[in-house]
Amino acid sequence: MEEIVNKRSAITVQIGLNANNLPLEMHWSADDGGIKNAPAKAMMLSLWNPEDNNTMKIDLWTKDMSIEEMKQFFHQTLLTMADTFEKATGETLISEDLRDYCYHFAEKMDIMPEK
Repeated sequence: MEEIVNKRSAITVQIGLNANNLPLEMHWSADDGGIKNAPAKAMMLSLWNPEDNNTMKIDLWTKDMSIEEMKQFFHQTLLTMADTFEKATGETLISEDLRDYCYHFAEKMDIMPEK
């Protein structure tokens, strides 16, 4: 039996560009999450295209995002990807390997949290 879509939800991202099409500002909204016009400095959007069996990506960051912020952004994104992969596939061992790499990444980038 085919499921029926009962509701639709939208997440929107507004990008303010300069004359050279470089992002100066970003804001996003998710009505179902109660988020309205929240600021952001970077985003990574990955969409799976089943027809091409390929990932389509949009990676953007504002020119005022610092390198330190980018290091944190990548570290946190990689950790979240490990959690998501484990939840979606049940592949615990490889997810732990990815978390181990995230620890290595944080150490190499000198962004380890204070104890």
